[in-house]
Amino acid sequence: MDCLFCKIAAGQIPARPVYEDEDLFAFADINPQAPVHILIIPRRHIASLDHSAAGDAALLGALLETAAKIARDKGLARGYRVVINTGADGGQTVDHLHVHLLGGRSMAWPPG
Repeated sequence: MDCLFCKIAAGQIPARPVYEDEDLFAFADINPQAPVHILIIPRRHIASLDHSAAGDAALLGALLETAAKIARDKGLARGYRVVINTGADGGQTVDHLHVHLLGGRSMAWPPG
């Protein structure tokens, strides 16, 4: 498979890891949009949130739990944003499900 995030999770492409376990890998975004910008991905390839299945509920929950854990570890007590872009119109640029954790500054609304 020629998936950028699968290669990062497998260690074939260097990244700055922040968290990892058997199911998830989190790393610093190479083009950060906030002082803290972490990407959290499942190790198993799922193209997008739209491609998840009923059996993925625990994994999807783990993505959000991990985002909250990393936010606490990074000291984002004043707040943070969690984003999942889905599809081209949703702003997804890598076809592998990923959660953006953004923090360290005040966030505006609407986002874009």
